[in-house]
Amino acid sequence: MDIILLAGLWLRSSIWGDVAAELTRLGHRPVAVDLPGVDDASTTATLDDQLAAAVAAVDDADRPIVVGHSAASTLAWMVGDSRPASITGVVMIGGFPAANGTSYADFFPAADGVMPFPGWEPFEGPDTDDLDEVARRSLGSTAVPVPTNVSTATVRYDDDRRWRVPVVVVCPEFSPDQARAWLDAGEIPELAAAAHLEFVDIASGHWPMVTRPAELARILDDCAAGLSR
Repeated sequence: MDIILLAGLWLRSSIWGDVAAELTRLGHRPVAVDLPGVDDASTTATLDDQLAAAVAAVDDADRPIVVGHSAASTLAWMVGDSRPASITGVVMIGGFPAANGTSYADFFPAADGVMPFPGWEPFEGPDTDDLDEVARRSLGSTAVPVPTNVSTATVRYDDDRRWRVPVVVVCPEFSPDQARAWLDAGEIPELAAAAHLEFVDIASGHWPMVTRPAELARILDDCAAGLSR
């Protein structure tokens, strides 16, 4: 199956390298999308630019699943909103879609038109418990500041058919039970109306494509099989 991979904040598409290699070995065609404002280091790229790049990848694929990591779970859901009849499903890794009308990822202070990587202090705990110092240095040194035209952009959904798109949430630093509790408490409004929603656990921190790439690829392989039924 075609599998579209969308990296989260500060991450280049190359972050998917090990996952993509394993997906290829498993018989899939992974496509790690180069997102404007990250892979081209443009400071003026917009969320609409990123959405256009992701949608273009879908349009070049055959009924793919769209995978978004962290904040890009929202981007993956925006793709589902834009192409609800063209995709097989959406997989969200360590994140949930922002609510309609809210900001995309305005999480940290910005300066000079970008939101820099804030360092590891905000992520201490379950997010980073499985990241060793080598991985932290590598991720920190390659982190790309996010244009504020992306991070502060307002999220808009227009097509109610998005709720018919099957969704799988892969739960790294939180458990499926925690995710279900947040859903029941009304904290994930965009998924409350999803017709098909599953939660899958992975024993990792927030960046399983770095610490558990083979396991994550196998989970995506299972998602592809389940969603295509």
